[in-house]
Amino acid sequence: MRYNQLGRTGMFVSELCLGTMTFGPSEGSFWSTIAGVGQDGVNAIVDKSLKAGINFIDTANVYSAGESERLLGQSLVDLGVKRSDVVIATKVYGSMGSRPNDRGASRGHIMDAVEESLERLQLDHIDLFQIHGNDSVTPIEETLRALDDLVSGGLVRYVGVSNWAAWKMAKALGVSERMGYARFETVQAYYSIAGRDLEREVAPFLASEKLGLMVWSPLAGGLLSGKYDRDGGGEGGRLTAFSFPPVDRERAFACVDAMREVADAHGVTVAQVALAYVLAKSFVTTVIIGAKRIEQLEDNLGAVAVKLSEADIARLDAVSALPPEYPGWMIERQGGDRTPQPFVAEG
Repeated sequence: MRYNQLGRTGMFVSELCLGTMTFGPSEGSFWSTIAGVGQDGVNAIVDKSLKAGINFIDTANVYSAGESERLLGQSLVDLGVKRSDVVIATKVYGSMGSRPNDRGASRGHIMDAVEESLERLQLDHIDLFQIHGNDSVTPIEETLRALDDLVSGGLVRYVGVSNWAAWKMAKALGVSERMGYARFETVQAYYSIAGRDLEREVAPFLASEKLGLMVWSPLAGGLLSGKYDRDGGGEGGRLTAFSFPPVDRERAFACVDAMREVADAHGVTVAQVALAYVLAKSFVTTVIIGAKRIEQLEDNLGAVAVKLSEADIARLDAVSALPPEYPGWMIERQGGDRTPQPFVAEG
């Protein structure tokens, strides 16, 4: 297991991050299609992950309506995990009730949510507190001031954001710098070999501003696991009941075909190749993995040992390449003569 610097902070996190969206009850809500792991299963998954070298765990208050946080917190107690040995991340934004202020990134909801998350997690601080979605109503300044107060008050160590456009994250960094607020250090975003969209705007922004990238759904909801085929055949699973994130299936299965050949050559699984491909990208800090069964977890953990060759990466890059899109193709066309190099005047 390798450990990468989290944004500009002095904290290092494992290249694989344990995701907890599968933690929670299996009946009675939307989350029944995704969750279903009870306390004993959670303890086993957390224990296996920690022993494999994972020190980074990501959850959210909205996962199973708070049950994911509660089960994770109890697991840390049950396993006797030393607080300084784990980096705990959670998120706020989603609906936690039926009232109008039970959602969003307002100061009120943030302040209410952090106290509730700390209680469920049985912690006195959260290492990384993230805004889980784009709030088109609350001013950025209000959200950032609330987060800064949490950092100043010691309830939160660092702050991050998830699923925002590059322009809005850039604006937020500008506001934070101008006002002296704690700035976003991480971005949690969807990225997979079948969904490389963030390479257009988000990845260059992250490199420029030195933000860490936490990748969610690197297997595209299981579509890239190798269990499914073009005709809809497969072994069941979450994808059968909940097809998310949206993916161009023809392109995705072209990727699966290529990954299957690479996997056979390396003696590994298709899922491990899909994860290894994302891990190989220089702008990726950590890849979030989740599982309902120990066998799934073990397979995902094995991805860190898969070393793709330059030829493997080039082949997978080619089959998954994004179609040209403006202004990218024009920037590439016009910027070719402005690469760093000595300037020699003609004549």
